[in-house]
Amino acid sequence: MSLMSSMPSMSSRTRMSSRTRMSPRLTAATVGAVCAAFLATGCNAAAKGGDSDGDGGGKAFTLVTPDPVAQNEFLRLAVTGVKAAAKAHGGSQKVFQSSDNDSRQQNVASAVDAAPDVVALVGFEFADIVAQQAEAHPKQQFLLVDACTKKAYENVTCAVFREHEAVYLAGAEAGLLTGSGKVGAVDVLDTPQFRRYSEPFAAGAKKVNPKVSARTLFVGGQSPFNDAARAKDQAATLRSGGADQVMAAAAGGNTGVFQAAKGAKGGHGGGFQAYGVDANQCPDSPGVVVDNVLKKTDVAVEKGIAQILGGKGGTTVSYGLKEGGMSLTGLEPGVADSACLIAKPANKDVLRRVVKLRDAIVAGKLTVDDPAA
Repeated sequence: MSLMSSMPSMSSRTRMSSRTRMSPRLTAATVGAVCAAFLATGCNAAAKGGDSDGDGGGKAFTLVTPDPVAQNEFLRLAVTGVKAAAKAHGGSQKVFQSSDNDSRQQNVASAVDAAPDVVALVGFEFADIVAQQAEAHPKQQFLLVDACTKKAYENVTCAVFREHEAVYLAGAEAGLLTGSGKVGAVDVLDTPQFRRYSEPFAAGAKKVNPKVSARTLFVGGQSPFNDAARAKDQAATLRSGGADQVMAAAAGGNTGVFQAAKGAKGGHGGGFQAYGVDANQCPDSPGVVVDNVLKKTDVAVEKGIAQILGGKGGTTVSYGLKEGGMSLTGLEPGVADSACLIAKPANKDVLRRVVKLRDAIVAGKLTVDDPAA
C-alpha cells in the first residue's frame, strides 16, 4: 500500500490511491538511472520521452505513471495492462514515467499532443490534471485508474477498486490462523478511506472466529505514509497486547511492520505474522508475511481501454473480487512459489475456507461493509 504524504480532497468521484510507492524524492540523475535500468517501459517525457512498442498501426495507447516504474509492482502491472491492450487491439503502446508533479503535467501534455486513442493514468495525482486536459481536449479519451475526477466528463473513464473485499478475506485468514485470539492492523491515518484496510480485516477475522478481538493503531504524524519507524513501534505495541496476526497497511512504512514481526519474541509462532498489500511482499520478508491483498492495475487498465473502445467510456467502473481486480496472493496461480506462509501445506484448509468466502462475495450472498461508503 502506498499513499501520498498529503491528501487530496475527496468526493464521490475521487478515490485515494493505495499503491506501493517509493518514498525518496528522485533527482533527474536518479530518474535517468532508474530508466536505464528499466528499458522495457521507458522514461518520463521530461527526460528522453516515452518507450513504445508496436508497429504504429491500429490503435494507440499511452500510459502515464506518477512515479518511476522500476521495481514498483503496482506500476509494473499497469505497464503489463497497457501492453496487453495494445496486443489485443493490434496497436501500439507508449509509457511515460514521471518523478514529480511537474513531470506529470509535462508527460500528460505530451501524451495528449500525440492524440492516441486512449491516455491511461494511474493515481489520484492525475485527477486535477486530467480534469483540465479533458475540458481542453474533449475528443481525447482518458482512463484514470485508482482515482477519479471530482466532476464527470464524457471523455474520462474511471477505474476504482473495492479493496475492502480482499482485506476481508485476509482477515478471515488471520482469524483462522491466530493462536492468541487477537489480531490487529497498522493503518496510516484514521479516516474512512484508509480504514478500508483495517475494519474489514477485523470483520473477516470475526466472521470465521467470533471470539477474536481486534485493534487498530494508526501511524499518523508528519509522514504517515513513509514512517517505517513509527509503523514498527505501532506493530510492536499490537504484539505486546497479544496480537499475533497484523495487517500491514502503513504504506511505505510496511517495512517497519515486517521488521517488528521478525524481531518479536515469544508467543504464538515466536512473534507475529503480517499481511502485505498491493503486490506480493512475501519474498522481501520471508517467514513473516502470510498473504497479500492484491490490487490488479493490469486488469483495470486492459479492461478500461476495451470499455472505451467499445463506446462505453465516461463512466466509473469498480473492480473487486468479482471483476478480478482484487484478490489475494494465496488465491492466485503460482502461490506455491510465492514465498508466502499461506502456501504451506498446513494452511490448505484455511485457503479452502477463504475460497468459499470469496465465492459468496462474488455471488452477492455476502456483502462486506465499506468504511468509505
